[in-house]
Amino acid sequence: MEATAFSPASIGNLGIGFDILGQSFAGAGDRATVRRIQSGKVQISAIRNAPVALPLEAEKNTAGAALIALREALKLPFGFEVELDKGIPFGSGMGGSAASCVAALVAANALLDAPLSVEQLYPHALAGEAVASGGRHGDNIGPMLLGGVVLATLDHLVRIPVPENWHSVLVHPDAVLETRRAREALKGAYAIGDFVAQSANLALVLAGCQRGDASLVRAGLNDVLVEPRRAPLIEGFARVKQAALDQRAMGASISGAGPSVFAWFESRAEAEVAAPAMQAAFADAGIASESFISPVNGPAAHVIA
Repeated sequence: MEATAFSPASIGNLGIGFDILGQSFAGAGDRATVRRIQSGKVQISAIRNAPVALPLEAEKNTAGAALIALREALKLPFGFEVELDKGIPFGSGMGGSAASCVAALVAANALLDAPLSVEQLYPHALAGEAVASGGRHGDNIGPMLLGGVVLATLDHLVRIPVPENWHSVLVHPDAVLETRRAREALKGAYAIGDFVAQSANLALVLAGCQRGDASLVRAGLNDVLVEPRRAPLIEGFARVKQAALDQRAMGASISGAGPSVFAWFESRAEAEVAAPAMQAAFADAGIASESFISPVNGPAAHVIA
């Protein structure tokens, strides 16, 4: 009784949807191998390819906490043993903690006598993600579970339709920015006018996705709340964003908590031209980076063995 699942990386927030909007991203991702065990416990037996020591105590690990929540909710008579293979850089803003959590849940779900729907798995994924981020928000786990662009509130997952030809670039600099530090930068007062502007921008992007209207996305993909406070934590950010816009990006901003930067394009060809330009902008700031290209309609987590 064993299953292995893969969860893709993600772009949390998508700039204008702090904690509620995200996109799954093809390429990088985490794998989780889960076994049913007779012991009524959840245990993490191995974590491979992690650049820093991650907790093996199940209740302190996103994957372990998610499976504990699943097991307790269903009153399962058995437990789970988990092995994690990390494929997302630590502190990258690519949803690494969420990916382990989602991959473990999807693998464990395949071992249940009566597997749950994605929507039923979502609350347990929220419980797991909270271990790493300190809060229950689904902007990373929602897209990983459903694929593509997802509006994720505490109670609902809504996949947002996006044209198939739209692509995104994600550039990850050789730097680490921990989520908790990035959240510290958000403390303080905000002007009500900025909330109104951000709400308008979110509405424009959602409407643009729904209609397949890139002009609406161009008008709205501009984060006026979070980006100004986090940008100083990312060396070279302004140059990288401008490089994307110079290459006809519909918009660009910080991926998740950073330091990775994402941009949306109307075609893969445009994305392929922009990726090296964005990397060159990081290089001008003396920072090495790697780039990824994915359809905006990225994949969902799935069982691979």
